[in-house]
Amino acid sequence: MRRWSPSGSIAANVEITSASVQRGDVIQIGGQPCRVADIFQLPRSAKQLRFESGELLTIHSRTRLVALRMSGRW
Repeated sequence: MRRWSPSGSIAANVEITSASVQRGDVIQIGGQPCRVADIFQLPRSAKQLRFESGELLTIHSRTRLVALRMSGRW
C-alpha cells in the first residue's frame, strides 16, 4: 500500500528481514513507531537494531517484520 506524503517521498509498507532492514525504516513495536537509527551485525546473520529513542531490538535471519519505508522516488 502506498501513501501520498507532502515531502515528495512515497511511503510503502514492506516486509523486512535481517538481510533487508535499512536505516530509516519505521517499525511499529507495541503500538509505538520506532525509526531505525543504526544497525549492528551479529553472528549467524542476526542484527541488532538501535532506534532513535535509544532502544535496541535483536532480530535473526528468520524474523519477519513489516516496516514503513520512505522512497525519494516518484
